[in-house]
Amino acid sequence: MAAAAAGGGLSGDVPIFHAENLVSNVKSINYSRTFLSIISGVVAGIWGFTGLMGFVFYFLVMMVASLMLLVKAKVSVHTYFDSWNRIIIEGVLGGLMSFVLFWTFAYDIVHIF
Repeated sequence: MAAAAAGGGLSGDVPIFHAENLVSNVKSINYSRTFLSIISGVVAGIWGFTGLMGFVFYFLVMMVASLMLLVKAKVSVHTYFDSWNRIIIEGVLGGLMSFVLFWTFAYDIVHIF
């Protein structure tokens, strides 16, 4: 992740964010969440999760991903992002469709055919 804030002067200064770095960091989060959505969908399908259990599995995977991103950012979120929402919820609902697609695909291949 690229650092988004520039070096400041006085302690009361508002941090300056570089738009290119913020966009790059958000893209990294979206790519990682999309990848995790696909992988977790395949795993949920192979393990045979159905109904609500599959969605619980998805949100648990996304919660672990958020915690890993916090660890990667060394809990200094405002150095890399403009708000906590970028790490906690960015891309979670966007990856849900990929998760459902690969979940049903893997479930059908393993358990139905």
